[in-house]
Amino acid sequence: MNQLTLVIMAAGIGSRYGGLKQVDPVGPNGELIIDYSLYDARRWGIERVVFIIRRDIEEIFKEKIGRRAEKHFEVSYVFQELHMALPPGFKVPEGRKKPWGTGQAVLLCREVIPGNFLVINADDFYGYQAIKKLADYMRKAKEVDGYYHYAMVGYRLENTLSDHGHVARGICQISADGYLTDLRERTKVQKFPDGIRYTEDGHTWLPLSPDDIASMNIFGLTPSIFPELEARFHKFLSDSRIDPVKSEFYIPEVIGALSREGKAKVRVLTTDEQWYGVTYQEDRPWVKEGIFRLIREGKYPEKLWEE
Repeated sequence: MNQLTLVIMAAGIGSRYGGLKQVDPVGPNGELIIDYSLYDARRWGIERVVFIIRRDIEEIFKEKIGRRAEKHFEVSYVFQELHMALPPGFKVPEGRKKPWGTGQAVLLCREVIPGNFLVINADDFYGYQAIKKLADYMRKAKEVDGYYHYAMVGYRLENTLSDHGHVARGICQISADGYLTDLRERTKVQKFPDGIRYTEDGHTWLPLSPDDIASMNIFGLTPSIFPELEARFHKFLSDSRIDPVKSEFYIPEVIGALSREGKAKVRVLTTDEQWYGVTYQEDRPWVKEGIFRLIREGKYPEKLWEE
């Protein structure tokens, strides 16, 4: 089971960003953030990629990303739409526009992934070593001792925030021996002059430490996740407390629950590297400068792909 698949979640609408941020260039030769993840995957020996996209962005996505990727990887596409993977008896609620979130996205890949796999976001720059650490771990991961064996890369919270507004982050609790004990999705985390805080209700702001470990949706998983996602998606949709128009089914929440319940051992592979991402348009100059610095340091070539 050494042949890994890289799953890239690229169906996000980018509502706060104001456009399709997955196809905005950040590199010196028009490279996109996703190009750097693909480059890292290829140099660390990954040959299969699954892109999760929406039907309405299929044409532009294939033009800007997919056709180039197909020169270097075996590529599959999975389309994330509202009605997909809904359990029997459920239908799309009136007024719902967005897909059901990252948990639904990964669940939709169950037919195209034969073995262990990595999951990342299309619009996050994870750093030079992140995919290598995760791939090395997941090549050896197998279900033993009655546990699912997963992994994730965790980042210092301070290294993952935007200067231009709030972001969503999975805040992790980690055991002394390096395994996840809890992961809670905080949908509004923000930097303030006197520290980092988050809110659940939009009114009460609670403190977080800059040294807290944040999940950035970079996970190593095995096929055991699919029946769990299916069962928990049904439970999520059955919950009368969710907002049927806006609530999302998050993959970090599922992984956190499996850790709390003692069903999964999730190794947290930490990194001090700076994460880069474009939640807001104003983030782009900072991302571009960070990538140019990594090129100057020799971490990436100036031209990623030889056409």
